[in-house]
Amino acid sequence: MTPQDAFASLNRMAGIAPLRTPGFEGEDPVAPTPLRVGTAAAAALTLAASAANEIWRLRGGSQQDIVIDLKAAAASLVSFALLKLNGEHVPRAALDKPTVGFYRGACGRWIHLQGSFPHLERRTLDLLNADNTGEAIAESVSKWSVLALEDALAYMGQCGAVVRTEEEWKQTAQGEVLSGVPPIVLKKISDAPVLRLPDSESPLDSVRVLDLTRVLAGPVVARTLAGHGAEVLGVRSERLGGDPLFDLDTGAGKRSTFLELTKPGEAELLRALARSAHVFVDSYRPGALGGLGITPAALAHSSPGIIYVAVSCYGHQGPWAQRRGFEQMAQSATGLAWEQGVFAAERAGRKSEAAPQLLPLAACDYVTGYLAAAGATAALLRRYREGGSWLVQVSLASTAMWLQSLGRIAGSRVPKNWNPAEGLDGLMQSCQTKRGTLEQLGPVVRMSKTPPRWRFPPPEPGADPPQWIAA
Repeated sequence: MTPQDAFASLNRMAGIAPLRTPGFEGEDPVAPTPLRVGTAAAAALTLAASAANEIWRLRGGSQQDIVIDLKAAAASLVSFALLKLNGEHVPRAALDKPTVGFYRGACGRWIHLQGSFPHLERRTLDLLNADNTGEAIAESVSKWSVLALEDALAYMGQCGAVVRTEEEWKQTAQGEVLSGVPPIVLKKISDAPVLRLPDSESPLDSVRVLDLTRVLAGPVVARTLAGHGAEVLGVRSERLGGDPLFDLDTGAGKRSTFLELTKPGEAELLRALARSAHVFVDSYRPGALGGLGITPAALAHSSPGIIYVAVSCYGHQGPWAQRRGFEQMAQSATGLAWEQGVFAAERAGRKSEAAPQLLPLAACDYVTGYLAAAGATAALLRRYREGGSWLVQVSLASTAMWLQSLGRIAGSRVPKNWNPAEGLDGLMQSCQTKRGTLEQLGPVVRMSKTPPRWRFPPPEPGADPPQWIAA
């Protein structure tokens, strides 16, 4: 599928009048994978930009050219790896954890464990009754049926996914649920007045976004909206912590505050912020905030016209909806990791020795974030045209399935090497943070009249008061 076709398909899913097709420079393959990752990223990013531009036109703006280079779009899927702080690459904390990686079970099949955060690491080791070494974990997993281990991890609220083929995933109960679900689900959930905003110099100026997310996919949503001018306030519990590398990567354009939502007074502060927000982004497990009275229906009642963006790993319905998950889980469960491993083994002339391998970029996380941002801007545009409160749903697994639907590239055309930092002239930028000078990949969509930009450098977590700038 071409980027133009992928863009048109997403446009139809969003349910908005056909938008002018952006310009796409270059073509897949870009990275060493047969999957059309550049196409997926470029189509999602340009849909968000095109819908934002339509909002700007309604606010007194005009038509403009929107262009993206597929190399830059693919590079954005590893933007965390391009960061430099004071001239040095920022280390990735979880890379050397034995509780993160592929292990083989007694049945000969593979499972990917994801004990990246301390509580996940501790409980994974408890379940396996193993020391925190690769050898001890491998020995323990080798005694398990990986399907039984996957279920045990899910029962304990931990992370792990059996490596499946694409067809095996489609035959699971969750794969069947997602088989008819598009990568962007957009639903009107209640009536509300049409949106009216004053004329502005940027498409989403004065649009307020509450960002209740962590790690990658969720934070990428609000970062993308911030690039088009939205005011973003990130909200996190101080005790949950975060990943310093990903916080720097996805914090651009945002402010950050700490609220402990188990405390009634601070939960009420969040609800007060939501009453004057336009977009609410939630990447907790589906329904996890419901115990605090924070649901799409509740926010639509207290903040008519709210756009509730829900990001999950395995989807919002079905037997796996409550399972925790990350990029690696989505790639493993849906068949991406097995396909990449087979491709690598065939290229090396050792097909019989195929083992699962992750894609060389975080396609599920970033593309899901871009799709959610596209859904949010499409919902804002529909609110401008017809009013209403809206629910946007995306998931890493649905994104993986959409990526598979875009078709494959012949192995002979796939490059053997890839340096994502090459060819980014004019897109790298630097800013001053509390920790020093940060170099990062800026927004990769080019817009002739309202070029995306981030107004703020990544903040220190919790550095800002729980209020909007105007307050």
